[in-house]
Amino acid sequence: MALDETQLAETRGRALYQRGHTTIFASRQDPRFAYCMYVPPDFDADPAGHCLAVVMHGTGRSMTAYRDAFAEFGRYNRCVILAPLFPVGPLQDGNSHGFKYIIEQGIRYDRVLLSMVDEVAASLGTPFDRFLLFGYSGGGHFVHRFLYIHPERLLGVSIGAPGSVTLLDEHQDWWVGVRNFEQMFGKPLNYAALRQVPVQLVVGKVDVETWEITHRPGGKYYMPGCNDAGATRIERNTALCQSLLGHGVDARQDIVPNVGHDGMKVLDTVKDFFLRVLRSHRCAPPPR
Repeated sequence: MALDETQLAETRGRALYQRGHTTIFASRQDPRFAYCMYVPPDFDADPAGHCLAVVMHGTGRSMTAYRDAFAEFGRYNRCVILAPLFPVGPLQDGNSHGFKYIIEQGIRYDRVLLSMVDEVAASLGTPFDRFLLFGYSGGGHFVHRFLYIHPERLLGVSIGAPGSVTLLDEHQDWWVGVRNFEQMFGKPLNYAALRQVPVQLVVGKVDVETWEITHRPGGKYYMPGCNDAGATRIERNTALCQSLLGHGVDARQDIVPNVGHDGMKVLDTVKDFFLRVLRSHRCAPPPR
């Protein structure tokens, strides 16, 4: 049966703005935040056969660039790509770092992301109970802390060159450690679930500048022990990897040759990791 003009317009509009490289959507739960997607061309033929990969921007908020950089991966590996946008200063104070530490006054950025995942699942008509998660630099801050709070939601996580790290240290408070984790997030850290998530830590071999990552007394996020994980991103990345391994987490570190602090230049390494995770996930027997 032929489509009438209204149905035809809706079909064309969906193809133009809600499939492929989509337009940018305000979050329905909190329109201060937004997201865009890449939806592969064969998605509608097999929605349940597609996974979700979330790619988190850093301080530069280059969400469309990361979405576009993962689009080919999504197309050929049956993955919807979701790229959130957490803009600078949602509290009108110009703070560009709030999302990195998960909590910014009344904002819980982990919950904002989960609401976006739920919104995308509803709009596409398929659940994404677990998903891949990548973030670089400021995004690397966010994703490893999200991992601690919601490990049960993740298929795998790639942590790219965070400037500051939260170690699994029961002798230091959040954000340096996790001693008061339950007080901060209303639940204990689920180590059993954490150990089920494959984790990649990725950093460039010449990512050695420290001007942007050294916390100084009086700074907004300064607290005792905040620089103890190392001076450079490589040292802090390594300390985080060792902390995860020391708690039985399936973690690996990839140091990419000839790369400084440039997220686009580590993406091939990240995609290789995600491909291994997807193959393992899709070959696993379904849960009983």
